Amino acid sequence: MAHKIMIVDDAAFMRMMIKDILTKNGYEVVAEAADGAQAVEKYKEHQPDLVTMDITMPEMDGIAALKEIKKINSNAKVIMCSAMGQQAMVIDAIQAGAKDFIVKPFQADRVLEAIGKTLS
Repeated sequence: MAHKIMIVDDAAFMRMMIKDILTKNGYEVVAEAADGAQAVEKYKEHQPDLVTMDITMPEMDGIAALKEIKKINSNAKVIMCSAMGQQAMVIDAIQAGAKDFIVKPFQADRVLEAIGKTLS
């Protein structure tokens, strides 16, 4: 059965890029969210196997959303997505329970490696 993944990013084209990589490689994208607050709600609704989470978003940022998702499910698997130069935020995210991080712009092999490693 395909792993269920939720994609969280405020940029629709970024969500589309990740979705394209994932669906072409046998993953099922069950939900998308444009900010952290939506991500928390959709996580409760869909219970995905893994979440890709942008760090910088309106309403609630990715680190705050990660912490909320971890309260719902302490075993939640979340991979953070960040632009170059966000090292401090990446460290915060890892300390808050993120499993890995992917740097934008995305390289398909790196996205797949991070997801494969996290789900195994």
